[in-house]
Amino acid sequence: MAVSVSSKRAYNWFVSLVAAACMVLYGYDASVFNSVQGSKNWVAYFNHPSSPTIGSINTAYTVGAIFGGFFCGGPIADFLGRKVGMATGCVLVIIATFMQTFAPRHNLACFIAGRCIIGIGQGIALTAGPIYIGELAPPEIRGQIMTFWQMFYSVGSFICFWINYACTKNVPQLGEWDWKLVVIFQLMVPILILATLPTIPGSPRWFIKHGNNIEKARAALIRVRDTEEEVEEEIMQIREAIEYEKEAISGNYSALWKDKSLRKRMYLALVLNAGQQITGQGSLNSYSTKIYSKIFTSDSKIALINALNATFGILFTLNAMWIVDRFGRKILLIAGGIGMGFCMIIAAAVETETPTMANGAKTEPVGIAIVFLMFLFIFFYKPSWGATVWIWTSEVFSMNVRAQAVGMASQTQNVANTIFQQFFPTFLDHDGFYAFYFFAGINFLLAVFVFFFIPETKKVTLEEIDTLFGGANHVVQGEEVLAHQKAVQAPRQVNEKPRSVAVENVEYK
Repeated sequence: MAVSVSSKRAYNWFVSLVAAACMVLYGYDASVFNSVQGSKNWVAYFNHPSSPTIGSINTAYTVGAIFGGFFCGGPIADFLGRKVGMATGCVLVIIATFMQTFAPRHNLACFIAGRCIIGIGQGIALTAGPIYIGELAPPEIRGQIMTFWQMFYSVGSFICFWINYACTKNVPQLGEWDWKLVVIFQLMVPILILATLPTIPGSPRWFIKHGNNIEKARAALIRVRDTEEEVEEEIMQIREAIEYEKEAISGNYSALWKDKSLRKRMYLALVLNAGQQITGQGSLNSYSTKIYSKIFTSDSKIALINALNATFGILFTLNAMWIVDRFGRKILLIAGGIGMGFCMIIAAAVETETPTMANGAKTEPVGIAIVFLMFLFIFFYKPSWGATVWIWTSEVFSMNVRAQAVGMASQTQNVANTIFQQFFPTFLDHDGFYAFYFFAGINFLLAVFVFFFIPETKKVTLEEIDTLFGGANHVVQGEEVLAHQKAVQAPRQVNEKPRSVAVENVEYK
C-alpha cells in the first residue's frame, strides 16, 4: 500500500511539473531581451534602434501577453481543455522563436512581430498551466506544488542568463550568433512540454463540466489519487459544485459580474497581481543590465551577476515549499512585502550616499553591498510575492469562471509592467537609485493591503473556498441541488417500475 501511495503521489508531482514548465517559457523570454540588449552585434544587426524603439519591443511582448491572457487563454482552456491551452501556447512560442532568430537583417518589424506572438503564446499557456495544477493537486500539497510554478520562472531566467554569459565570453568566435543562440535556445522547453503532454491526464473538473463525462474524470483521478474513496468523494464534490454554479449563479463567465463574492475575489486578485510587478522585481528583471551598468563597467561581470541572480532565485523559491502550506499564504505575503521594502531603502541609501569614481562606477565594496541587497530582495520576493501570488490566484476562483479569471488576473501583471516600464528607464536616468525609495513605499503598502483584505486559503478544497469570501459553500449547496433533482426524478421511476421500488422499500425497512 505504501508503494502505491508513493508512486501515485510521485506521478501527481510529475504531471504538475509538466504544467509548471510553462512558466519556464515566461522566465526565459522575460530575460531574453534583457540579455540581447547588451549585444553589440544585436544592436548593429537591427540598425542601432533608439531607446523608444527598444521600449516598443518590450511593449510588443506585453501587449501580446495581455491579449493572449485576457481574450484567448480562458476560452481555449475552458472550451478545448487545459492541455490544449498549454499546447497552443507552446506552438506559438516555437513559431515566434524562429521569427526572432532568423529575422532579416535590419528588419526589426519581424523581430517585434515575433515578440508579440510569443507574448500571445505565453498568455495562453500561463492561463492553462496554473489552473491545471490547481485542479489535479490534492489540497494538502497544492501550495507546495504551485511553488514550482514560480520556481520555474527562475529556471527560465537561469537558463537564459547562463547561456548569455557563455556567449559574452565567446563573442569573437560566435559573431552574430552571440545573441541568436540566446534566442533560439527558447525552443528547448516548449518542445519538451509538447512531448510530455500526451503522458499526463486531462482535468477531471473539465471533463465533468464539459459533457458530464464522469468516466473520463474518474480515470484521470485514479491516476493521481491513492484510494477509490478519495476519487469518488472528489467526483461528487466537483459535480455538486458545478450543479450549484449552473443553477444558482451562472455556468459561464457572466458570474464574474453577477456574483458579489466572485467580484470581490477578482478585485483582490487584480491588486495582488499588479502589485507583484511593481514591487520592483519587474524592473529588476527587465532592466537589471541597465541598473548594474550604473555600478559596474564590465559587460561580462554584469552578465555573471544576472546569471547568479537567477541561480539564487531558484534556491530562494524552494523556501516556499516548506512554509506556504505550513504558515499560510497571508503571512508570507506580509513578511515578503516588509522585507523587500527594507531592502530597497538600504540599497537606495548605499548607492546614493557613497562616492562615484571617475569612470562612473562605484567602488568594489559598494558594488558588492548593492548586489548583496538585490539578492536579499529576491530572497524575500521569490517565496512570497513571486510564488504565493500565483498560488492564491489559481485557487480562489470557482470552476465556472476559473480559467477566464486566472487569465485576466495574471495578465494584470503585464498591464502593470507595460504602464510602469514605459517611464521606469526615464525615472532611473533622472533620479538613479532614488527610484528605489518608490519601490520601498509600494512594498510596505502591499503588506498593509494583505493584512486587512486577503483571507488565508491554505488547505481549503477548491470547491469550498467560496465561503472565505462571503459566498455559499458550493459543495453543500450543490448537494441540495442534486438531491432535488433526484427527488423530481423519483416519481417517474416509481411509475415506470413500481414493483421493484416497492421491493426496494421493503428491503430498506
